[in-house]
Amino acid sequence: MKTDILPANPAVSLTRFAWLSIAAALVTIILKSVAYLLTGSVGLLSDAVESLVNLAGALMALAMLTIAARPADEDHAYGHSKAEYFSSGAEGILILIAAVSIGIAAVQRFFAPQPLEQIGMGLLVSIAASLVNLFVALLLLKASKRYHSITLEANAHHLLTDVWTSAGVLLGVGLVALTGWQQLDPLVALLVAGNIIWAGFHIVRSSVLGLMDTALPTEELAAIQRVLDQHSQSHVQFHALRTRRAGARRFVSLHVLVPGAWTVHKGHELVEQIEADICRAVPNMTAFTHLESLNDPASWNDTDLDRTEELPHKPTTRIDSDEQAG
Repeated sequence: MKTDILPANPAVSLTRFAWLSIAAALVTIILKSVAYLLTGSVGLLSDAVESLVNLAGALMALAMLTIAARPADEDHAYGHSKAEYFSSGAEGILILIAAVSIGIAAVQRFFAPQPLEQIGMGLLVSIAASLVNLFVALLLLKASKRYHSITLEANAHHLLTDVWTSAGVLLGVGLVALTGWQQLDPLVALLVAGNIIWAGFHIVRSSVLGLMDTALPTEELAAIQRVLDQHSQSHVQFHALRTRRAGARRFVSLHVLVPGAWTVHKGHELVEQIEADICRAVPNMTAFTHLESLNDPASWNDTDLDRTEELPHKPTTRIDSDEQAG
């Protein structure tokens, strides 16, 4: 059996957020480049470089969200939702590349410091760019939670990293203005590079875990277990539960064991109800069930597939044949 409850082509509506991210990246590139040209700060240059990465990531997100919106076909029976992982993975790699380039520029400027110019105006322009990123990042983060999109989540966290990066750079430039110590600017840029590397690592890691069909998070597994607990009886048991995530979509499969004396119709009604309840409990879920007989010893040959140890509570233990007759 298979049941799924999904919003109508959710990824189609998500492309508008990618376009918003592209527009924000273009605006911030212009603003931060102006700030760098005004001040000559390598810290502000690092900020502008990261905005170029934001643009590349946003373009990748647009392409992958468009692909993810395609319906299932003969070659992709489970849909195209895993395309989102390529976007978040690529963005993570771009972040790491940007961090390396920022680090190289910062080291060069540390050993050959240059005086900063028009600091006040440069800071004002950079603050304006940061506010744009903050607004778009919070909007994307809200949308990522609503639509369960790892692409929007990665893009949002990248922009938030950019906001914190800008805050650090502004602090560095301000300290240079106050102290006159030019090396503070490249030192802050190095800290910025380290922060970007940390963010890029986590984005790449999340993408790899998704491509490796990692199980659903604990809270979603707990929601599935609550549904199974509602249907657990002395003559209804479950095993061989497996879960995975593909972009916004979730998948769960399990075996449902019922008395062998039950009619096919009665067993069918039960698994349909279980699937529907699971799909209501976890958004964007596709549920697969396999109906088996408690009376058939072969039904217990696949218990090695069981993943219920991931759940807070294990299913009920096997019962004797005289209890199954009910």
